[in-house]
Formats: sequence, C-alpha cells, structure tokens
Amino acid sequence: MNAGPGDAVASRESGDRDAAAVPQPPAARRIAERVLSCPDVAGLSRGPFGAVATYLPGDLVPGVAVRDDVIEVHVVARYGRPLPEVAELIRDAIGDLAAGRRTDVAIADVVTTDGRKE
Repeated sequence: MNAGPGDAVASRESGDRDAAAVPQPPAARRIAERVLSCPDVAGLSRGPFGAVATYLPGDLVPGVAVRDDVIEVHVVARYGRPLPEVAELIRDAIGDLAAGRRTDVAIADVVTTDGRKE
C-alpha cells in the first residue's frame, strides 16, 4: 500500500509532537543552575524517596523533574525570607525555561546561614 500526501504529513506531525514531548536535558541543567543561583536557595533536594530528578544518559539532575506539563523543583531554603516568596523567586528565575509549563516548587528543608537545620 502506498502512502499518500496526507499520510506523509500525518507522520511528520506525529514525529514533531513526539520530539516536543521529550524533555530536553540541557533545560533541566539550566533550570538547576538558575535555581541554585537564587540567594535564598541552599541546595536542591531529591524529595521523598529520592524520586525528584531528571535522568540523563549516565547522569541525573537531582531536585528538578521536567515533565510534559509541569516542572517540579525541590529545594533546601535558607532561613530568613518567607517561604512563599522563595518559591515565587524560583518561579521567576526559571520562567523563560518553563516553556509554558506549570512550575511546582517544594521546600524540602530550611537551613540557617551556617548550615544548621531549622
């Protein structure tokens, strides 16, 4: 059976859709770098059971899970600023990398400037 012009277009569109759904590894790394550059973020957290990460060939980006419809970020915050403000600053820092996806920020822990947990 020969493919007609409509079939070729449908195949190409399907391939484009599949490529867009696959998280781009550099985006996860750039997101992590931007989050860590926020002054109120002490580090990234893999979350409960270590499940929050973007897995790459031979590597992973802990604390950042890039999904089709949402970016999930888990952080350890520095004590001082109200936590909702910390979350909003993180959303602002990575907004252009979110590509229209919702950004969920979870504060996994809080530490003081000397690293002690609060």
